Amino acid sequence: MDYLNRRTFVKSIAAAGLAGMSGSFNALAAASNINVMGKLNNISLQLYTVRSLMRENVELTVADVAKIGYSQVEFAGYYDRSASEIKNMLDENGLTSPSTHVDLNMVQGDNLKALIEFSHTVGHKYLIVPFLQPEERETIDQYKKLTESFNRIGEECKKAGLKLAYHNHEFEFKATDGVVPMDIMLNESDADLFNIQMDLYWAIDAGINPVGYFKRYPGRFPLCHVKDMTGDGRMVDVGSGAVDFAKIFAHSELAGLEHYVVEHDQPENPLESVTNSFKALRDMTVG
Repeated sequence: MDYLNRRTFVKSIAAAGLAGMSGSFNALAAASNINVMGKLNNISLQLYTVRSLMRENVELTVADVAKIGYSQVEFAGYYDRSASEIKNMLDENGLTSPSTHVDLNMVQGDNLKALIEFSHTVGHKYLIVPFLQPEERETIDQYKKLTESFNRIGEECKKAGLKLAYHNHEFEFKATDGVVPMDIMLNESDADLFNIQMDLYWAIDAGINPVGYFKRYPGRFPLCHVKDMTGDGRMVDVGSGAVDFAKIFAHSELAGLEHYVVEHDQPENPLESVTNSFKALRDMTVG
């Protein structure tokens, strides 16, 4: 999207583009993570946001995140800690970790068994593939084969009591060979075996209205990444940009949304950033 189109799109979300999407609090209460007052019950943080601090001191960083008020965290690497060490760290800080990001090769072949065991110890429910390398996504045929493999991997995850998902960037919404890859991934996968963690920033950056996808593929988006965007497309802390998350989250039940995960790819001050985003979501009323 060029500057004008992106600005127009984001402005439409902030003002009128998602008009008419608010529902009653009774309807929202059916979404498992929104209470009858329209508030999020649990807010998660993707720890990639604070990776510079995690590299210095994992235990202190996790404790600081809990002190901010987060009740859940999403991992993107374990910094050489064992599953039991991670579990103990979470328990000590009153946290849970429903989801984790793992490289594609970690859910393939013999790696999956070890990952499942690790996840059971930590308490993960979702294994999420966060990215495809350029050479893995050059053609639609690659996406088709990948989706077939996600169905197979998802079946193994389901047997083990886990769920498989994929986290988007912007490229999955760009037509390849005349076909939108995200549509392939959703149309040719089994909803009982594989779903999508919608990164709202990257979807909007690609010119996508997230709610439009919720309507086309209801129940397929159990998790989302929450990161804000300015009118000129910059990524900013939640509450500092133009995206009206309350209007998007009013469709949580339709989307199947259960987990709202804060992320910022390049924060100048990681703890300040995740504090700002937490406060914005804590104080937000969905509707």
